[in-house]
Amino acid sequence: MYRGLALLAAAATTVALLGGCASNPATGDTDWVVMTQGREISIGEEMHQQIMEQGGSYDDPELQAYVDRVGQRLVQHSDRADLTFTFTVLDSPDINAFATPGGFVYINRGLLAYLDSEAELAGVLGHEIGHVTARHAARQQTANVTNQVVATTAYILTGSGELADASTMYGTELVRGYGREHELEADGLGAKYMYQSGYDPEALLEVIGVLKDQEQYQRVKAKSSGKPVAGYHGLYATHPRNDQRLQTVIHAAGDLTSGETVLDNPEVPGEFRQQIDGLVWGPSVAGQRDENRYFHNKLGFTFEHPPDWQVTANSREIVARAPDGSASMTVTVRRRDSAASPQAVLESTAGGSLTAGTELEQAGLTGYTAVSSGGGSERRLAVIDYNGLSYLFEGSASDFASADPALLALVQSFRPMHPKERQTGKGYYIRYIQVPRGATLASLAASVRLSDAEAQLRLLNGLYPRGEPRTGDWIKIIR
Repeated sequence: MYRGLALLAAAATTVALLGGCASNPATGDTDWVVMTQGREISIGEEMHQQIMEQGGSYDDPELQAYVDRVGQRLVQHSDRADLTFTFTVLDSPDINAFATPGGFVYINRGLLAYLDSEAELAGVLGHEIGHVTARHAARQQTANVTNQVVATTAYILTGSGELADASTMYGTELVRGYGREHELEADGLGAKYMYQSGYDPEALLEVIGVLKDQEQYQRVKAKSSGKPVAGYHGLYATHPRNDQRLQTVIHAAGDLTSGETVLDNPEVPGEFRQQIDGLVWGPSVAGQRDENRYFHNKLGFTFEHPPDWQVTANSREIVARAPDGSASMTVTVRRRDSAASPQAVLESTAGGSLTAGTELEQAGLTGYTAVSSGGGSERRLAVIDYNGLSYLFEGSASDFASADPALLALVQSFRPMHPKERQTGKGYYIRYIQVPRGATLASLAASVRLSDAEAQLRLLNGLYPRGEPRTGDWIKIIR
């Protein structure tokens, strides 16, 4: 499914980077640039082709056209209006947006769900356009640019940050954001493009409010689970809503010079609501169609797990966990090293001595499994190669001896999905309703089969952590 990754990696490592001074089209400053505009476009096209070929785009032509229309309106008033921009909604639940070199801008449906207006959408797109017009990718060090092409595309295609080395993937500017100064610069440029296109730049502050609410919610979840906080990239991850520098650059967008004009507000009442109504919410994988079997549509694999175990998935890992938390299996993904056997990969990543090593041959796949005793505890480890990727399994338990047979059985049940199994699961969708008289978010959440439904409804509607809607308000719910 991801056979093109090897070709992309080969192409990326031969990037022809030309150092020199050039005037920045957005700021007017003289920059030291590490690649030509032509090479920027070429890199972006390679990455975009891979994303599209592997099904990264969200399947909603009307929504795609709407987002593109908003983006192109902003581009007309940007500092690189001669550059062809492409806007794409990605089928990812992650709350993120980013731009790659050459004018390719992406927004995840996961972020779209939490926006409340076309102006807020324009704020997100304008910020990313600002990264492109200011050539932030081209202003990074040469080595970083090469790594970003490979690692970022792998991340997008699989939805797994584990596919690349953590020091590269989680540091990549393209997905995780640039330095604070570049992020502030992108916000200033985005606000200017918004104002010149007829949108209120203050909507950028509303977007930051949305993301800060998410950050607060994630902190609460992380505290209870012991995991690190996940958040949106760049400036939004570090600036409070009342940050003076941010407010200054946004307000400065209205200080146009003589001769510049501002269009009327292009928003059509109710259009944003119409476009978001029916948007998929949460993971797009098929999920738990059979009681004890997990399916991943995009990567085309399935595995069986013990009864009553729950499986959760995000952009970094898939975790199957016992109801009482006494045992779990974590599955991550990395690009397959064709020169290394599964055993060699496992030995290099184990971090401790291995025992009970066994080769795996199942459903036409090869792999290797063993028990690691590193760190004072035993773990069931395995590597299985499938379709150009290596799947890494790590199982742990409070009573390892008792749980290991079940952990090993899960590994041994991993196989490709059959064509007839590739079907859409029920899933969740965003729907708009008008608040009935006397209704509260708690009462509306009672019909949503999610453990944190009330918190999610508050987040979706800008009412986190304790706000309530008014009777007659249009709000988003999950069905």
